[in-house]
Amino acid sequence: MFLLMASTASAEGAPVEQLEHEHLDPEPQYRWTLGVDPLTFALGFAHVQLERSFGERFSLYVGPSFRFFSNPLLSDPELDGVRGYGAELGARVFFYGAAPEGAWVMVRGVLAYIRDDEGGAAGGYGSALVGYTWVRRRLVLSGGLGLNYFAYSLRGQGPSGFAPAAHTLIGVAF
Repeated sequence: MFLLMASTASAEGAPVEQLEHEHLDPEPQYRWTLGVDPLTFALGFAHVQLERSFGERFSLYVGPSFRFFSNPLLSDPELDGVRGYGAELGARVFFYGAAPEGAWVMVRGVLAYIRDDEGGAAGGYGSALVGYTWVRRRLVLSGGLGLNYFAYSLRGQGPSGFAPAAHTLIGVAF
């Protein structure tokens, strides 16, 4: 009888910390993110990215891509009147963590209609990057570095050729 009472008492007398943690829901595994890239905006490009995870190791994202102004790091703003309107598509493979959070390798491409005062044509760029995405209480922060190849010029204006690539993102997970 004493053993029966002891086992009942230990089940009911669980430490307070254990009871508190049993009632907390773990952070859910989000499958979608929506964010903006503040660094590329500083460079003249605006991107909004909607990402969807497919399993723990892979995600795709899509969004509009615009070039509103020139940046001295990419070309001479006084000579560069090229603007762009297009779409961006990217794929991430996660080698640590579970998509959309963790360390990843990414490839992305932008296809755009680029134009200046004299006309327009097709252009774009591609990138390969390595980075990391953090998700905490729906807040998404992401960063990465890599290499770009630009074909985003008309008549010698606008960025072209190889350049360093950087990725930043601030957004929400759902």
